[in-house]
Amino acid sequence: MIAFVLTRLSFFREIIYRDHLENDQRIKAIFFFSFFGIIGTYSGIAFNSDSGQFNVWAFDLANEEAIANSRVIGIVMAGLFGGWKVGLGTGLIAGIHRYTLGGFTDIACGSASVLAGLIAGRFHQKKNGITLSTAFFAGALSECLQMGMILLIAKPFDRALILVEQIGIPMILANGLGAALFLLIIKSVINEEEKAAALQAQKTLRLASETIKHLRNGLDAESAQLICEIVHKEVPTSAVSIMNHERILAFVGTGKPAPPLNVGNSAYTITKSGYDTVIAAPIQQGAKNAGLLLFYFRSEKEATELAIESLLGISSLLGNQLKMAEIEKTFSLAKEAEIKALQAQISPHFLFNSLNTIVSLTRIEPDKARRLLLSLSHFLRKNLSATTAEWTTLLEELQHVKAYLSIEETRFEDKLSVRYHIDDTILHAMVPPLTLQPIVENAVKYSLSETNSHSEVTVSIKQCKDSVIICVCDNGPGIEVEQLAIIGQQPVSSDNGSGIGLYNVNRRLIMLFGETSKLIFTKRESGGTSVSFSVPMKGMVNDESSNTSTRR
Repeated sequence: MIAFVLTRLSFFREIIYRDHLENDQRIKAIFFFSFFGIIGTYSGIAFNSDSGQFNVWAFDLANEEAIANSRVIGIVMAGLFGGWKVGLGTGLIAGIHRYTLGGFTDIACGSASVLAGLIAGRFHQKKNGITLSTAFFAGALSECLQMGMILLIAKPFDRALILVEQIGIPMILANGLGAALFLLIIKSVINEEEKAAALQAQKTLRLASETIKHLRNGLDAESAQLICEIVHKEVPTSAVSIMNHERILAFVGTGKPAPPLNVGNSAYTITKSGYDTVIAAPIQQGAKNAGLLLFYFRSEKEATELAIESLLGISSLLGNQLKMAEIEKTFSLAKEAEIKALQAQISPHFLFNSLNTIVSLTRIEPDKARRLLLSLSHFLRKNLSATTAEWTTLLEELQHVKAYLSIEETRFEDKLSVRYHIDDTILHAMVPPLTLQPIVENAVKYSLSETNSHSEVTVSIKQCKDSVIICVCDNGPGIEVEQLAIIGQQPVSSDNGSGIGLYNVNRRLIMLFGETSKLIFTKRESGGTSVSFSVPMKGMVNDESSNTSTRR
């Protein structure tokens, strides 16, 4: 009984789980185990060595009497759980109490109690975890010591010998087994509680894992139905339902749904609905009440504290998941807005030069000027539409690039040539708008250097396993080594520009596909620079594509 009571006390749990005890914890433990030892003394059996008679509940002993008791169990447990200081303190108090009861073994038993506490404390120092065999050995050894002390100290010796012969072996076995049984009860209760807590934690994690995907778009009839089905499988109820402020969103189980309820500011409420007992708890989405979670039971007895705790835990879990989904949605919108802003920053830097070229061609080559104007129109239209579109195909991106390059080839008629190596079968892959053009524009700028007599730009699009590899090369002087490490990672200052276009492209690729799709800059051995990146064949923005895209 005392072992079970101990498991209910918080300070005793601290003693079990902590390697070092504070002074106030030691004092509490000493007084509690001393009380246990004193009860063990009072509940013992008084033995009269002259008559051989036994009497129960002896509060005062005659000179010829001794007492067979379980005092050692309390002292041994104090030393095993609390160490030698707690064992010594408990042994002193319990031993002094035994001495005050009198009898011809008072000094021997009192002294043995102190030594028992020290012995048990020694086992505590040597053992990280107390086993049943340790408890039995400590209890039996302490009782053996007490029998030895009686033979050595108690007078007359003949009377002490008779006592030991009568009670020695039974007390050694009883106190050894009692100490082991005491420990077994404590371990069993605590292990069962820990097992129940672990099962509850597993259930909570399983519920969290299965329900979170259904709450990403908020709480509606469809998601509520799926949530109720999941919860009903995990929690032993007759039915589970979810309702919002207006109506019942979902009901799974037997019986009939309860009418709309109002919990108010309460953590939960219990009501009767037909033949069922219903407990309901609010689903708090931050400061907002998103609805109610209801558990149905056939009788009021089934609506236990455990059921209420489960209800409160699951409703809190659902509320937190709704809040996280709302935060995730807000973040997604913010990310989308940032992408739009990045797209809007990419403007046709060569607009005025292109217009001047068109004006100069209008009189001497009107057909060429007309084709150039159509290309410019297509280019500008694509730039404007890119600020509202989320995705585009590689085919549309390539058409946009060709419109840009046709203008540049006209401007630099004999100085720039463009080569295409395109796999037409993969141009359906999706990319964010204005991804390819800034890279090509950068290649044109770097290839058109004063030291380069003829500029060449090569655009390559090919498939590699489940990815599409896009590469743009030029034959310019190449990017400086110190700039290779930072270009695309941040805007850079140079004679040819700030690099903001490449920086924005790189950010969008990483935000949409992950680090595996970032821009890779390579200085070519033959001269010039190669810029490449990869996108998944599906080209859709999701976790799977981010994880499966391959960088080349």
